[in-house]
Amino acid sequence: MISSLKGRSFVSMTDFSSDEVLAVLDLAADLKKETASGKAHPRLAGKTLAMIFQKPSLRTRVSFETGMTQLGGHALYLAPSDIKLGERETVEDIGIVLGRYADIIMARVFGHPLVADLAKHAGVPVINGLSDFEHPCQIMADLQTVRERKGRLKGIHMIYIGDGNNVAHSLMFGAALVGMNLTVVTPPGFEPSGAVLAESQKIGDGSGAHIEVSNDPAGAAKGADVVYTDVWASMGQESEAEARSQKFKDYQVNSKLLSVMHKDAIILHCLPAHYGEEIEYDVSRLPNSAIFDQAENRLHAQKAIMVALSGS
Repeated sequence: MISSLKGRSFVSMTDFSSDEVLAVLDLAADLKKETASGKAHPRLAGKTLAMIFQKPSLRTRVSFETGMTQLGGHALYLAPSDIKLGERETVEDIGIVLGRYADIIMARVFGHPLVADLAKHAGVPVINGLSDFEHPCQIMADLQTVRERKGRLKGIHMIYIGDGNNVAHSLMFGAALVGMNLTVVTPPGFEPSGAVLAESQKIGDGSGAHIEVSNDPAGAAKGADVVYTDVWASMGQESEAEARSQKFKDYQVNSKLLSVMHKDAIILHCLPAHYGEEIEYDVSRLPNSAIFDQAENRLHAQKAIMVALSGS
């Protein structure tokens, strides 16, 4: 199944089938074991990853750059001022040129059409490191983390509490693909895209996943296996932070919410966290918090994605 991904791009979670998602997660688990044992796996020796950043990052840059190094390749960091994507040159020209130099391109951008256009023109695999519509690499790491902690994905009940943003969109697609039940809980007016909900529910019809949207945190949390949250105001929404804090104040992951979930429910946050807002600090440090496992798994999941797309 991994061989079917050679030469393809990963712009959306829906670029992978259910079987392909699971195959990449299997590969990520194998690479993680090899890394832990000290076994070298230079599967991308001699290859170059071009990393385009419109948005600054800690986890995305370090995990991709470290991952490419561990795979025996080279990662090239291209800062916002180096390219000015779509300003100094067209996205089409940038994609064509980088495709002549690099073997893989990763782009962390504001507008989703930018990374989609790169994938259209580059002629080499393009990976969405984040866009305003999706964050698929994060969700691959999330799925890996849930499977590590719970031993399975199918039938797991996850709730996501917060803004119906890019993370929520990719999570809806990802949960649907692997048969995991998901309730996205947001304040009224902050629900995820209706089109994403419809598409994820259609995918879920085939996998057995139930995907829904709610405005009731306590009701959605009853009996849940996993709770996931994200910042209330994402990068680029700083001017809305104060207004959002009032609307989101009842949508916090805290000890009260955990009390109605399964006692072994795991806690996820894609980071960076604003403690005291979307999550209590003490809750983030409980033994069933997998926040930092989740952050580590960005490294392993992304390595598996790069290997699969490279056909190595």
